[in-house]
Amino acid sequence: MRLPLYLCAVLVSGFGTTAMWLVSGIWVKSLTGSDSLAALTAFALWAPALLGPLLGGLVDRLPRRPLLMAANLAMAALLPSLLWVDRADRVWLLFLVLFVYGTQGALVEAAEAALAAGALDPERLGSFNGLRLTVNEAVKLVAPLVAAGLFARYGGGPVALLDAASFALAAGVFALLRAREARLPATAGERGRLADGARLLWGAPVPRALVAAGGFTMFLAGLNGAALYTVVDRGLGHAPAYVGVLYAVQGAGSVAAGLVAGPLLRRRPERLLAAAGLALFALGAAARAVPYDGAALAGSALVGIGLPWVLIAALTAVQRGVPPELTGRAAGTAHTLLFAPNAVALAAGAGLVAVADVRLLLPLLAVAGLAGAAALARAPGARAVRAS
Repeated sequence: MRLPLYLCAVLVSGFGTTAMWLVSGIWVKSLTGSDSLAALTAFALWAPALLGPLLGGLVDRLPRRPLLMAANLAMAALLPSLLWVDRADRVWLLFLVLFVYGTQGALVEAAEAALAAGALDPERLGSFNGLRLTVNEAVKLVAPLVAAGLFARYGGGPVALLDAASFALAAGVFALLRAREARLPATAGERGRLADGARLLWGAPVPRALVAAGGFTMFLAGLNGAALYTVVDRGLGHAPAYVGVLYAVQGAGSVAAGLVAGPLLRRRPERLLAAAGLALFALGAAARAVPYDGAALAGSALVGIGLPWVLIAALTAVQRGVPPELTGRAAGTAHTLLFAPNAVALAAGAGLVAVADVRLLLPLLAVAGLAGAAALARAPGARAVRAS
């Protein structure tokens, strides 16, 4: 697989996706005036993560590269319909498109993981996942500014068209990509059932442990994220816009984390990278409880480094530990197990920060994270070995 060409596809589609993710909430808020409806845009994007096992099974039944092309072209065709969303009684269409958007994203995540697992040497998968995350995070440093400027001047329609163009371009790049693909054996019989992804992960000790650790980390990350506005307001005494500064620092940390993840995974087992990432995340969350800008900025950098290491280690373990022809369903199930806890924690955290002091909540969260990191570091097992 030509890695630069693939990363180009990730870059252009990620730019449009980040722009649309930011604008969707602002769009609903501007048309309806409702904070609750604006918040539901994030739920509409995250809810399809629960479909991961089903979508992963579909990935294993179809050629991955044509599937990626079709999924991107479908979104390119659908997004211009949002030009019709110009008043409050039409926001239902935006929510419908966002749900389809989230479904397409979960499908593409599984397809890309499966394509890489079949096309790349296992030793290169860590570098691949790190570079992919680096590109995604780098885009997030630029796309929100472009999206906010377009929306402020022209409204949401041009952002939707920009996103549609990015999907069309990504489909074209995938059309140029040449990669060998692992196919599901014709004798697989009933292996396409919904629970196959869970059985594959359960039967592979290293991926099982790392996906569980990743889900635990993302649950803590959801609580941490829910507390962020309280940290900025009550702890630091800044306007809500200061959250953007903390996110920018976190994004810079994630870019750096992605660049070094591959070399680290060539020298250390996945579980040690995940343990280090969870520990850094925990320390970063604790630092945000300190009412000083320097501590909050340092904490954001640590969170930005730690979270990607946990996710990269988990995905790499899945790709290395599962037969390549079955990676789609395993990756789809892992996607659900990793990110569903985050959505649950965001909802729970929104209520929790209303009654709990973040100066107590965040240190407790950090203690839980450090305990999890210590347990993961001491756990038996080493580098995942690809199943035959």
